[in-house]
Amino acid sequence: MSGRFITFEGGEGTGKSTQVKLLAEYLKANGIDVVLTKEPGGTPIGQELRAMLCTGDKDKFDAVAEALLYYADRRIHMQQKVLPALAKGSWVISDRFADSTMAYQYYGYNKRVPKQMLEELYKMTVGDFYPDLTVILDIDPEIGLARSIAQNSTYVVQETRHESREMEFHHNLRAGFLEIAKTADRYAVIDANKTIESLHDEIVKLVRERLL
Repeated sequence: MSGRFITFEGGEGTGKSTQVKLLAEYLKANGIDVVLTKEPGGTPIGQELRAMLCTGDKDKFDAVAEALLYYADRRIHMQQKVLPALAKGSWVISDRFADSTMAYQYYGYNKRVPKQMLEELYKMTVGDFYPDLTVILDIDPEIGLARSIAQNSTYVVQETRHESREMEFHHNLRAGFLEIAKTADRYAVIDANKTIESLHDEIVKLVRERLL
């Protein structure tokens, strides 16, 4: 595959969606064909799964059920969108990928999904394929949650299922992402508590150094 796969990760309210769009605009301006996507919800079936996973009561199903649904979405996403785009030489930028499942369902919950189970699900649905670069946007959960809740208040559909969890969950989540970042060279942790413009500049510099 000649394309590149970049994923953005982080807790709630880190500005991932904004930075994904800005990076895509930058790459397109430099002659690179870009496919923007997200998890869950990068395909029509994924949109249905996203409604289940991101809205409603936080306790409507447990961490194991969540992990299985996220990986069902991921399998469809990979087969129908990500791999075909990469095969055509496009760069794919995804707002979340498998590291979010590890962070949310293993590190976030006190009653965790076993890490081995999540690793086996990855092998079963994704195989030995990994992103070329994973940008982890890091922010104090108090700041991030305030941002996310304020933004969601402007939407017709309230995707606040994870935001409604206790603060301990969000601190565990942040610590989880930072632990994950230590496991491979493809990760880069960036402080997200800055202006949109300065954060974008830092991400562009990172992508140029690592991939261009």
